[in-house]
Amino acid sequence: MQGIKEIKRAVEALLFASDFPLKGKRIANIVGCSPKMVEKIILLLKKEYEETERTFTIKQVNKGFRLYTLPEFAELIRKLKGTRELYFSEAALTTLAVITYRQPITRREVEQIRGVDCSGVIHTLQYAGLLKVVGKGDGFGHPYLYGTTDKFLETFQLESLEYLPGIENENSAFFGEGGSRFQKKDSRITQEGINQD
Repeated sequence: MQGIKEIKRAVEALLFASDFPLKGKRIANIVGCSPKMVEKIILLLKKEYEETERTFTIKQVNKGFRLYTLPEFAELIRKLKGTRELYFSEAALTTLAVITYRQPITRREVEQIRGVDCSGVIHTLQYAGLLKVVGKGDGFGHPYLYGTTDKFLETFQLESLEYLPGIENENSAFFGEGGSRFQKKDSRITQEGINQD
């Protein structure tokens, strides 16, 4: 059986090599230890990075683990890699918010809430990989139902949709009729998750 030091090095190597969040169970299978041990190692690594003032940390995103550089180095990395950020209009962000909280939802339902045509904005959000078709509705013509993707969770550094910020004003016209159902969606919803940089 491997010692803690060897497992820690192996877990760290996998996190450095991965371009996407790795689930604890997958790391455990590759390394040859238990998922509980992986979680323990992740905590040890995070503590070590913090104590030694490293420029990166490990975050749990989309039910997996991934290395991220600290926010204060974002500008340096942007200079190195060039601008690759996603910039969306206010209309796109509003549409994304409606779909995020009301999913699965049809384009027509989004347009009823927003009061404007949203076909172009939805296409843009799909092209960016933040939205996808998750099924078909029961209405006339069986319209597409839209929902968020794994890339959405990774982009906003959310462990899962359960960690979306709660809706403070359940009667907000922004969410249309029935917006209150999201207040009761899950008692584990917290204000953590989306950075407002």
